[in-house]
Amino acid sequence: MKPFHRKLLGGLVVMALLSPLGLILPQWFRSGDAWGEWGAETLERMLGYVPEGLRRTADLWKAPVADYQFWGERASGTVQMASYILSGLLGILLVGGFALMIAKALKNRER
Repeated sequence: MKPFHRKLLGGLVVMALLSPLGLILPQWFRSGDAWGEWGAETLERMLGYVPEGLRRTADLWKAPVADYQFWGERASGTVQMASYILSGLLGILLVGGFALMIAKALKNRER
């Protein structure tokens, strides 16, 4: 593995390990949802309306693991933090693997 790739992978793993801060900080500061992760209901409460495009497409995609919780929202805080870390690592593996497949396909295409 090249030094750049090792550093990139290390940085991504560190970010995955820090991802539980998304659970901890809003609780500490009593701030509600993380910025930009609002659902239609929250936006309606904040703005007084839901933008038409969001209303039309809100139910188009359902996440495979809702709220990054493999064991449900009623799980202990430690289990929820582990779910966040596991989600981050799984995302790194999936996106990294997909990128490698594309890179190999493009390299083979050049030959």
